[in-house]
Amino acid sequence: MSKEILLDSVVVTARDQLSCDLTGEAAILDIKTGTYYGLDAIGARIWNLIQSPKPVKEVLGVLLEEYDVDTNRCERELLELLQELDAKGLIEIQA
Repeated sequence: MSKEILLDSVVVTARDQLSCDLTGEAAILDIKTGTYYGLDAIGARIWNLIQSPKPVKEVLGVLLEEYDVDTNRCERELLELLQELDAKGLIEIQA
């Protein structure tokens, strides 16, 4: 069961996966299941940011600096993506 991810949560990519950059997008292979996942350019940016443990609010801050996006929308979509990645076992929530 997935944990709720909050702005104070610390997230990191899971160990049992491989990923590569595909011209600004990301391809991820879940080694345990053999399933491939794809992320668009913004998803790939988030993926790169969480290669080492990061608080969600730090990731949000970087995205707000780099993209012209409404704060509430960015926060909502970031949390939704992280929940999806967690549900698929692609990230770990450390706090």
